[in-house]
Amino acid sequence: MKKPTSAPRAKTRRKTREELDQEARDRKRQKKHRGHTPGSRANGGGESGRASQKGQEKDPRIGSKKPVQLGVTAAQTTTPRQQKPKSEKPMLSPQAELEQLETDERLDALLERLEEGGKLNAEEQSWVDAKLDRIDELMQQLGLSYDDDEEEEEEEGKEDMMRLLKGGN
Repeated sequence: MKKPTSAPRAKTRRKTREELDQEARDRKRQKKHRGHTPGSRANGGGESGRASQKGQEKDPRIGSKKPVQLGVTAAQTTTPRQQKPKSEKPMLSPQAELEQLETDERLDALLERLEEGGKLNAEEQSWVDAKLDRIDELMQQLGLSYDDDEEEEEEEGKEDMMRLLKGGN
């Protein structure tokens, strides 16, 4: 048995040509009012554009009003700039700085590691070298040297040897 493919149609009244034309005019009128106002692209977009501009504040990085000097003026070349010290640390006397370097725990630990046969990475090695160079500079400024202690020991050793050879006591 075959079922009917469509539902039975109710009898509807057909619209006249005048009614159809009137509906078409209404649809056209509604379509005409969609979209942006004429000239909105040139005038800045109307209400929605103004609201979005109020939401965005001007970027302070753009458009400095400060005048810029082009070329070098005589006032700029004659005034030397004073450089600020690189660090805010107070300047230590050479003696105080030497004592501070000699009591540095990190330097001691790295030197002990080197004496035991350990290896240092490049950064640690350069730091140790810089500190040892600074110690040498400070000792030269103060008139000290490592050789003074060694010479005294050698002289005492020679004197002891001479006593042993001469007196035997």
